[in-house]
Amino acid sequence: MRFRNVSLLLVSILAVGTSGATPCSAQHPLTAERIGKLTEARAGDAFRLYRELLSFPNDASQPEDITRLSDWLGAEFAKRNFDVTRLPMPGSDALLATRAVPGATRTVLVYLQADGQPVDPSRWFQQSPWTATLKARHAGATSVDGNPTDWQTLPWERLYQAPDPEWRIFARSASDSKGPIAQFLTAVSMLDYAGASPEFNLKVIIDTEEEMGSPHLADAVVRHRDALAADMLVIFDGPPHNSGRPSLTFGARGIATVTLTTYGPIIAQHSGHWGNYVPNPAMRLAQVLASMKDEWGRVAIPGFYDGVHLDDETRRVLADVPDDPAAIHRRMVIAAPDRVAPTLQEALQYPSLNVRGMSSGWVGDEARTIVPSTAVAEIDVRLVPESDPGRLLGLMRRHIEQLGYTIVSGRDPATEERMRHPRLIRFDDDVSYAAFRTPFDSPVGRWLAAALERVLGHPPIMERTSGGSIPIAPFVSTLGLPAVSVGTVNPDNNQHSPNENLRVFDFMQGIRIIAGVLSQPLPMQP
Repeated sequence: MRFRNVSLLLVSILAVGTSGATPCSAQHPLTAERIGKLTEARAGDAFRLYRELLSFPNDASQPEDITRLSDWLGAEFAKRNFDVTRLPMPGSDALLATRAVPGATRTVLVYLQADGQPVDPSRWFQQSPWTATLKARHAGATSVDGNPTDWQTLPWERLYQAPDPEWRIFARSASDSKGPIAQFLTAVSMLDYAGASPEFNLKVIIDTEEEMGSPHLADAVVRHRDALAADMLVIFDGPPHNSGRPSLTFGARGIATVTLTTYGPIIAQHSGHWGNYVPNPAMRLAQVLASMKDEWGRVAIPGFYDGVHLDDETRRVLADVPDDPAAIHRRMVIAAPDRVAPTLQEALQYPSLNVRGMSSGWVGDEARTIVPSTAVAEIDVRLVPESDPGRLLGLMRRHIEQLGYTIVSGRDPATEERMRHPRLIRFDDDVSYAAFRTPFDSPVGRWLAAALERVLGHPPIMERTSGGSIPIAPFVSTLGLPAVSVGTVNPDNNQHSPNENLRVFDFMQGIRIIAGVLSQPLPMQP
């Protein structure tokens, strides 16, 4: 499906209220003061746009919801003089929005994410996760979950008067990742209004399955490589450094997942009658998991960290990131961290093995005295460029086999197998996408650093990699693009959790940052 393109005149009437937008001059980019004043002037329109965007359910497992959201996004990009097409995929189509500048010789590809995590409305302190709710924290309160004890709900209209930068907007995908979409659309409109449109061609890829692991994106990048061709990739997705200071992140870990299932009696049995005789699958699974790590959280599977070497220069770069371990421990309410590496930044350079969920039998008010029938553990493995995902998963399989287990995959064991093998485990794995890393001194890195310093008055924090995963590796490997992430939301936003939120200050600053990037002249070509 293709949305009809519109003229700059119509853009100025519908989106910004004036005409005459021209590419930003390389000699005279917008000043930080001018960007700040423009952002304040456009605040009302930005909040209205954001509120409407937040009203669309966006669970990627519900394709009809994604279709409605995509229609809205396509129309909004078309208003801003983008030509919008759908990139067909087996699940939900991605969107590609393109805006060409006459005479421009270079192109910037922007990655945005439109889908969000599923919701449990019963755990939200508001009418609906899809109804954007403005809240102010009571004096002395420290929580960020928006509960009525600590937070007061305010009329939305207060945002159009004199918004307090500490207020927060609560809704699913407020930060991850509808906030960056609203910030980007606002910044584009703002620059058109100011006659300072980007001097380069813009392409925007909007991922609608990121929270599902973007299972079809890599194939789409290959199929549409010509349409996606660009000189560099900028990712507006996720938070900055945990201090909240503006940051550039030059890499991300990839992700693979493993589901382990152990087996006990074919039907859960009375623990008094059969305990001490029928093997308990929960205990078996706990033993398997415990064998994979030592007491300090380091993976104990031989060879898991092979290939990762941090030289003195890399350690210096990592040490420049201003982490505050004491503050992190207070925020997490932990006494001490794991000891994979001496610091958080060094720990993020290694692949990880994380148990993200476990299930067996019943707990709480539903607890019963039984030997469970099965036990299940969900594991995520964060990948780094130095480690091959197939190799890591193979190491995990061999480790489990050495514990005496017979492995089945893709199915539950048959009755005959259960009778023949005393230790059975099901091992199902999937590699979502690989890691990537871009040098600090790459053209995209230097360009973004200059833009943020111009807007903010000081250089950004430079992070070698993030701990989280984003599906950027296909763009790097297939298109050969250097890629850097720009975080524009608050770190304590409860992303993936109930009561997700975005602080008003960060929403506004994100608009300023994106406007600064889009109005920054690209560095001279070699």
